[in-house]
Amino acid sequence: TMYESYSRQALPAKEYRELLGSALCVFSSNNGFIIENIISTNGSYDWYDLIDKNSGKLKKHIADTISDRTGNKEIENLFSEIVDMRNRIVHGFRITSKQGEQILATKSSKEKGNIQFEITTEYLLDFMKKNQKLSDLLHEYRGH
Repeated sequence: TMYESYSRQALPAKEYRELLGSALCVFSSNNGFIIENIISTNGSYDWYDLIDKNSGKLKKHIADTISDRTGNKEIENLFSEIVDMRNRIVHGFRITSKQGEQILATKSSKEKGNIQFEITTEYLLDFMKKNQKLSDLLHEYRGH
C-alpha cells in the first residue's frame, strides 16, 4: 500500500497511477482532436459548445461530419469504444485486487449485465493503444 504526502489514503502503486494519469491525458487530447476535426469539417460548429458536451454526445456530430465525409464509421466507432472504456475508468471504484494491490474496478451497465471487472494494467495499456490508433486516424483524416 502506497501513501503520499498529499494524501493519507492508501493509493495504488506509482506505476499504476502513472498509467491511469497517462490514460486520462491521451483521452483528453483525442477528445480535443475530435472536436478540432469536427470544426474543420464543418465550420458552423462552435468549439465552446462542443467542449461542453459529454464525450458520448459527440457521436452524432462525428457521424454528421467525419463519418459522412469519409464514407465510413471507423473513427466514430473507435471513439465510441474509447469513450465507453474511459467511462469505466472514471466511474470505477477502488478495490484490493486478488494480488493484494490497490487498483480500480468497475462494472458494466445494468443493461449490459452489471459485470464487475478490474481496471488492470493491461486494460489501461489497451486503452492507450486504441487512443494511439484514433490519433493516427485523426491525423490521417486531417491531412486530406
